[in-house]
Amino acid sequence: MGGDIAILLVLLLPLVICGGIFVAGSLPNVREGVTLLGASLLFVVVITVAGKLAAGQTPELSLWQAAPGLEFAFRVEPLGAVFALVASGLWIVNSFYSIGYMRGNRERNQTRFYMCFAVAIFGAMGVAMAANLFTLFVFYEVLTLSTYPLVAHKGDANAQRGARIYLMTLLGTSIGFLLVAIIWTGTIAGSLDFVPGGLLSAVDGLSPAVASVLLLLFAFGVGKAALMPFHFWLPNAMVAPTPVSALLHAVAVVKAGVFTVLKVSIYVFGEDLLRETTARDVVLGVACVTIIVASLIAMTKDNLKARLAYSTVAQLAYVTCGAMLANASGFMGAALQIPAHAAGKITLFMCAGAIYVATGLTNISDMRGLGRRMPWVFTAFLIASLSIIGVPPLVGGWPKYELMQGGLDAGLAYVPTVLIISSLLNIAYLLPIPLLALMPPKGSPEPAAFKRPGGAPFFTVAAPCLTAALCLLMFFAVAPLSAFLEPVTNVAEITANLQGETP
Repeated sequence: MGGDIAILLVLLLPLVICGGIFVAGSLPNVREGVTLLGASLLFVVVITVAGKLAAGQTPELSLWQAAPGLEFAFRVEPLGAVFALVASGLWIVNSFYSIGYMRGNRERNQTRFYMCFAVAIFGAMGVAMAANLFTLFVFYEVLTLSTYPLVAHKGDANAQRGARIYLMTLLGTSIGFLLVAIIWTGTIAGSLDFVPGGLLSAVDGLSPAVASVLLLLFAFGVGKAALMPFHFWLPNAMVAPTPVSALLHAVAVVKAGVFTVLKVSIYVFGEDLLRETTARDVVLGVACVTIIVASLIAMTKDNLKARLAYSTVAQLAYVTCGAMLANASGFMGAALQIPAHAAGKITLFMCAGAIYVATGLTNISDMRGLGRRMPWVFTAFLIASLSIIGVPPLVGGWPKYELMQGGLDAGLAYVPTVLIISSLLNIAYLLPIPLLALMPPKGSPEPAAFKRPGGAPFFTVAAPCLTAALCLLMFFAVAPLSAFLEPVTNVAEITANLQGETP
């Protein structure tokens, strides 16, 4: 299979799956079988694309030109391949989980749910493999529009309000800031292609002020990265069913945001230009403030999903922080944070959903003693929490190590300090949850009763246990993953070597 055919299959499969779900809508078992089979096929094709890249090929595909200079083109590089692997792989797990959750909670409009999920994955694949800013922007918006019905899924007033905030914030930032940055970049550079070493770094006489404004427009225009003050859509979107929360926080939406920030940093600005751009310090400072403030807010939330939402805001800022460090360790830490956080956070949200389906509980204070009745769920929660904190041998420790090293390499001692404080705050707002669940309930010899006979459905327990195990396995797989990503994180050195220069 050629690289162009493989990319085309990656893009077409989610749409074919969406059509199959629609046709089988009245047959739940067939509908969900189509989802699982299609998700598995997509993952296999993405692995094929990544394998070609590892073998030294550069899979690419040009579809058509919408207008002069605006081409729908796709080119796979290591960072995009990792994002595509994360999104497609976790789609399989989330689909298994969704079967248990949606049926166990007797959710309505399940066919629409699975269809929108497939279209969202289509958007994520397009973002991952985009060869230029135009293609990335189009698929970025597809991802926003396809997830709006998922946020509004329950249809009540809270869901509709959360969905409106979600849509208005993400469209407002992307059209008001990101689109302006893309048009301006195309005008200055004469191209929108992603270029190793940075598209803008090759522009002669680029004003430092213009570079700074462009960086601010990109950083705050990617609203999905949830950088403060454009983070509030994310906690408001927690009105969605838990599988959607997992999609938003781990599989596609926020990962597409931070992936875009990192990709723009490396392939539009480049390491050298980014270091010379004054606004880099501003964005880095905002990222560090976001890490601390969001973590402090998380500590005040008794609602489990709300606490996890603010945790996500903080953890996403790690990627922006690494991108703004503009060195190999910073880029590597940011890149590793994408799969590491995905595995940890999807586990935490799936555990929250399993607890809700089994007991109807949403507040942490009501979960005292529940760990004795749901040991597998709370064990998975504990493992994922330790990974988010950064405790070895769990994968969450590697990104923090690389980011701290990147901060030291950049001569910015406050960055490691922020990350250490962040880890301490992670301990403060995550570990009490599984520990509280092990304590006997107050005033009663028994914990909260199950509202559903038999407790949580099997799939809602098995899925987070699987992703918790992934947090452990990925710790030992970091060497090949880092080697795969090295051409991205050391792009300045590699480009200089290709040109016969000393970096």
